[in-house]
Formats: sequence, C-alpha cells, structure tokens
Amino acid sequence: MKITEYRGIRGLVAAELLTDTNEENGLTYGTPFEVAGTSELSKETENSSESHYYDNIPAIVIDSVGADTVTASVSAIPLDILSKLTGQTYDEETGMFIEGERTSKYFAIGYITEDTDGNEVFVWRLKVKCSIPSSTHETKTDGTDANGQEITFTGINTQHKFEKTGKTAKAVNLEMAKGLTTYTEADFFAAVQDPDKVAAKKKAV
Repeated sequence: MKITEYRGIRGLVAAELLTDTNEENGLTYGTPFEVAGTSELSKETENSSESHYYDNIPAIVIDSVGADTVTASVSAIPLDILSKLTGQTYDEETGMFIEGERTSKYFAIGYITEDTDGNEVFVWRLKVKCSIPSSTHETKTDGTDANGQEITFTGINTQHKFEKTGKTAKAVNLEMAKGLTTYTEADFFAAVQDPDKVAAKKKAV
C-alpha cells in the first residue's frame, strides 16, 4: 500500500444555488466566482452509529450522517464577494459593505486539494450556507505579521436526486490521477459539476 497525505489547497470558488428540486433539470446554479486565496481547509461530518439489542444481542446498527462543516482560512475577502456569500448588502456606487440583516442563500463551493505526490482532487460541494467570517485586526508594526479571515460553510444534501445514484448528494470528488475523465481545471470550475454531469472518458471503438 502506498501512503500519502494531503498537503495542498487552492482555487476556492463559489456559485449561488438558484433552484433545488427533484424535477428534471431541477438543480441550477449561477456563474462561479473566486472567493479568496486559501491557506487551509478542513471538513468535519456529523455522524453516529448506535446498536439496537434484540434477544439480548446487538441485532441492528442504525447509522446517521448529518451536516458537513467546512472551515477555510483565507486571505481578506473582497467586500463585494463577502456580501454575496453572507446575503448582506454591497453598494457598488460607493464601494460600501453594509452589515445587517441577511438574505438567506445557499451556494456550491469548489476547490482543489492534492496529496504529497502532487495528485490533484477536484471538489464541488453542492449545497452550503456561509457563516459571517471571523477576522482579527491588530495594530501595524515594523514586522510582517498580518491576518486573514476564517469562513465556515455548513453543507447539507441537495433535495435533488441524481440519476446516477438515485439519491441526493453533498459533494463530488474527482481524482484526476486516475485519468478517467478529460476535465481540465478550467472546465471543471467553469460551472458546478454534479454526479450526473461528470462524464467518463470515451473509450475508443
């Protein structure tokens, strides 16, 4: 068995979720846009398993999988992008970001991670909601210290069920090293990819 670890993250993008129904073509998104430079990204998934006893033995195990929490450490997010992600207001005429009441919106987020051999995995998480990011501001000194922001996305399953699986989905993860598709980075992140859109490389006849 070959042992590798993950050691890279880049290319964080987002696209607004416009519709999510179980009708044909019921999952639609806006055009992807860049979020910010990313230094670290982590994902945790709520899950639990519990055994139920019958006739004094564990006869069945109930599994539960909940929401994903994706936390990204990023460079300072431009105010117009921040307003999109958090459902707040940006006034283009004055360049003013107005913090206040939010409009509830869902997004897809995409990014690229890689292992210690440099093999890339392209990822689209299909339905997330963005938190108000935390940030730290310190007095400027003669040193090189600076602070970015930390932003959290809570991810859930789509309502839409996909033909490929017959089920809803949270994300697609495409291992590029396997060479089973012809996607380039530009193609994959030009629009949100879901389980039904990702196609295998055509075999020669």
